[in-house]
Amino acid sequence: MKKVMKKKILLTLFSLLGLLVISMTADVQNVNANNDPGGATGFTYKVSYPENQMEENLGYYKLKMNPNDQQVIKIALTNPGSEKLTVNVRLNGAKTNQNGVIEYGDSIIENDSSLKIDFKDIVTAPKTVELGPGETKDLDLTIKMPAIAFDGTLAGGVQLMRADQGEKDKKAGSQIINQYAYIVGILLQETDKVIEPKLELNSVKADQDNARNAIFVNVSNIEAAYLNDITAEVQITEKDNDAVIYERKQTAMRMAPNSFINFPISMNGEKMKAGKYKAKILMISGDKKWSWDQEFEIKQKDADRFNERDVGLVQEKGIDWQTIGLIVGGILLVIMIVFGGLVFIRKRNNRKRPNKTSKKKSSKTQASNKPKKKKQDS
Repeated sequence: MKKVMKKKILLTLFSLLGLLVISMTADVQNVNANNDPGGATGFTYKVSYPENQMEENLGYYKLKMNPNDQQVIKIALTNPGSEKLTVNVRLNGAKTNQNGVIEYGDSIIENDSSLKIDFKDIVTAPKTVELGPGETKDLDLTIKMPAIAFDGTLAGGVQLMRADQGEKDKKAGSQIINQYAYIVGILLQETDKVIEPKLELNSVKADQDNARNAIFVNVSNIEAAYLNDITAEVQITEKDNDAVIYERKQTAMRMAPNSFINFPISMNGEKMKAGKYKAKILMISGDKKWSWDQEFEIKQKDADRFNERDVGLVQEKGIDWQTIGLIVGGILLVIMIVFGGLVFIRKRNNRKRPNKTSKKKSSKTQASNKPKKKKQDS
């Protein structure tokens, strides 16, 4: 018994030691795999601040310029790897997404109607930059200020992304493709005049958020100034009823200059109903407050369309008489086939039975018709 126990203890110790060695090896492999000198993008960048940079060490450009000024700013791109690569360059104006986050990268959000000067109209850059192994090259960004002077801030960004990202994932058949990019912000000013942000309500209407029914409140920051630390609160009621049916509150939001936010209020997976409604909207930033009471209507055709598309909604479908008819017809056909088969088998059995009895009767008759032999006297 003691020998058996010793063997078990030794086997357990060796197993634990083996697991420890495997885990250490796996950790070393992960560290080596992530030890890419260029990071996830495969390259690095460095911002060079010009003399008219308003604040140092921001990580982005904040430049003060004059009307009609033209200037070239530079971003140094470095390829620390052993293979050549191409960097895609995109210029984008600053936008505000529906979560109250400012986006400087590529976006499908449209410009707000209050925007008079588009960032992409005054800043230009090459679409791509090719880098050889170990090479460092400057990306030149040309800024041409408009002739008409403006107050406030014109905001945008430069997106830098490796061109062939995701190609290995596509070849491997992966459904998830990871892409990484650097975003460098560019803020342009001509004066030191302080501009106060101002909000305007554009619309309240029904739509969908991630294929689910929702109410969207669209509000614009119509001034060329950032609006920070926003708290938004929206309550939805029926037009003639003060009972709140849907609501949402969110804090710590921001808005870019001359941009809008399309703020969604979820319908909590419920079916959208046609009717007249009212939205009570409150937005607060510091000591500034904006409030609106906005009536809106959901038409029946829109409610039906959104309910059909809502992926989380249990559809209340009507009676499908065609399907029911096919099912009933199929059941009747099976019953008829089974009944017909049983009738056929029964008739066949009935035919066989009279033949056997007649044969037996005839044999008995023949036997009775044979002359009986008389017993002879002994």
